[in-house]
Amino acid sequence: MDTRSISSRKAGILAAAALLCICSAVMMLRYQDMADWVDSMEDIGTRQTETLYEMGDDLSEGNYLLYNEYSQETAFSDVLEWYGQSPFELLGRYMDYGIFDSEGESLLSDTSETEAQRLAEEESQYYAFRASFYFGEAGELSDIQVDGSALEPKTAYSLEQQYLADFDNVLYAYGLSSISTPENVTVVYGMTEANLNAYCEVESPLELSFYNFSSSTAYGDTLEMMTLLTAAAALLLPCFRRLDISEMKIFRVPFEIPAGLLLLMLASADLMNIPAYVAYRTVKGTLLPGSGNGVTILAMTINFLMWIVVYGLIFWAVTSLRAMIRMKRAYWSERTLTAKLVRRIRKRGDAYGGAMKRKAGGIFRRTKKFLAKQYDALLHLDFQDKTNRTILKIVLINFAILFIVCLFWYYGTFALIIYSVLLFIFLRKFTRDLQEKYKLLLRSTNQLAEGHLDVPIEGDIGLFNPIQDELKKIQKGFKKAVEEEVKNERMKTELVTNVSHDLRTPLTAIITYVDLLKNEDNEAKRKEYIEVLERKSLRLKILIEDLFEISKAASKNVVMHYMKVDIVDLLKQVGLENDSKIREANLEFRWKLPEHKIVMWLDSQKTYRIFENLIVNITKYAMPHTRVYIEMTETENDVRISMKNVSASELDFNVDEITDRFVRGDSSRNTEGSGLGLAIAKSFVELQHGSIKISTEADLFKADITLPKTEIPEGAETTPA
Repeated sequence: MDTRSISSRKAGILAAAALLCICSAVMMLRYQDMADWVDSMEDIGTRQTETLYEMGDDLSEGNYLLYNEYSQETAFSDVLEWYGQSPFELLGRYMDYGIFDSEGESLLSDTSETEAQRLAEEESQYYAFRASFYFGEAGELSDIQVDGSALEPKTAYSLEQQYLADFDNVLYAYGLSSISTPENVTVVYGMTEANLNAYCEVESPLELSFYNFSSSTAYGDTLEMMTLLTAAAALLLPCFRRLDISEMKIFRVPFEIPAGLLLLMLASADLMNIPAYVAYRTVKGTLLPGSGNGVTILAMTINFLMWIVVYGLIFWAVTSLRAMIRMKRAYWSERTLTAKLVRRIRKRGDAYGGAMKRKAGGIFRRTKKFLAKQYDALLHLDFQDKTNRTILKIVLINFAILFIVCLFWYYGTFALIIYSVLLFIFLRKFTRDLQEKYKLLLRSTNQLAEGHLDVPIEGDIGLFNPIQDELKKIQKGFKKAVEEEVKNERMKTELVTNVSHDLRTPLTAIITYVDLLKNEDNEAKRKEYIEVLERKSLRLKILIEDLFEISKAASKNVVMHYMKVDIVDLLKQVGLENDSKIREANLEFRWKLPEHKIVMWLDSQKTYRIFENLIVNITKYAMPHTRVYIEMTETENDVRISMKNVSASELDFNVDEITDRFVRGDSSRNTEGSGLGLAIAKSFVELQHGSIKISTEADLFKADITLPKTEIPEGAETTPA
């Protein structure tokens, strides 16, 4: 940047600073006029007039309340219940009032004869204010007359119009006609000068505030003029090249920031009333506690700096937005966050999104780390060391912030001291409780880590209750996992024992009969031994095949060949092919199957194996000469097959373990079989997304199979039906 540009920028900054100082000084010079306006508004005559204007609502309510005293249409207790204590109750203490009929006779017993005469005089000089409400025969308000020694005719007429409007508002807003309806009467109110002044002192409806102040000519007009001057200067100064500072970095902010600021200033009443509040308290002499020249100078300094900030913000916002006129269409692409965001999204696409995500993640992690650090510091709070000083610093900062706020309230300083002491005590108690609850949580965690899974985790630990709930879930999960592990170890032991037994039995027989066969010359005996060898070999083969099947099923390494299968026909086929075993077992099967076909996507071979294993299991363990019930039902979503039989031996096994590998109903293992039948059936059912449930009741054994009606799974192998 060359020397000339630097000089121009300095000149522009000085010009802008001078403008802000001038506008602020003009506002300060108008403070005397503002003070005069406040004094005029607090004048007794003005207060009287404003008070009379605000009495319309109360007098309108009084018309109905007073008439009800005469008519007794509504109990007074109900009047209080419906409408509460009316403001007229206070106003009535400072005035005379009466109700008169069309003949001029007083109707209220509380109105003395003297008061009635004074109220009824045509031109009474006794009252500074008098108002008469005339009601017709239908209860409508026919006329209002206002007079009094303290009122000019113009003021009296204005009050009549105001009271008429107030009467309509009160009538429709509160429904006062439900109390009573004045008919063909005149209600008259009168206030002496002394009573009017007294009422203004104790209950003046006019409470002068900065809201009234902000609408005054001295404040409002000056503020508008200086605002327009500041805005005009911000638009015109850049026209002089030597005074142009619009290209400074501070004025090149995105459009959304200055526009949002201006909208906020225009839309927020509270924000715009802050300067009015400060100025009003200044001219009233209540901005700062105390008195004297030092306090006055400090108050005026605060005001001057405030106006510098107000007009500075206006100047900055208008200067920032002036570029719209100069840059035109280029402004929207270069000086708006929206355009930049759209442009970056279009340019970078997913990469930008990923970058934003990473940035957001980084911010989140840093924020989380910071919060965790603060949380950890809070947990280890100790007022004898560095933490004590940290808390004191926080309290002092809090005190300083609130002290600035409390400058506008004299007694707020004392309240703030008490608040800070209480805050310190509260933080100390809070941290102590937090540490104690943390110790309880840590104790529970250590017990869990040491393996004490049966120790209950109880007690209210406040902030750490969610962590305690999670620890309970972990404890429950650990106990379940331990129980499962113990069960698995037991099952492994039994598995080894059972496999050894089931493999050793046929192998021992094979070895024995091979030795016998070597030394046997009798052809009939040799033939008999060969048949036994064949039978034992076949059993060993079946056992090995079952082992392979259950191994593949457990590892989910099974290829399912889905096809359309009539499950009703398939179950019938299994029954027919095992008919000889059923007859040998002396069992009577009762079939209850649907008459129609039920075609489903199933693996035909494995579904056949499920039914075969269950029926064979029944022929082995069912009591002879009993009935077996096989039933199939169809629902909208699945098919359910139920098989029930009476066991030949006592059912003393665990139904939850009967479908495990090598678990058999006869613990003595006298019957032939691998102990894998139900386990294979369960695996094949689950591979087809079904379920099998084994239940017992006394000697009744029941197996329930549920197969869902599903479409062919995606990616599954299919075989033509």
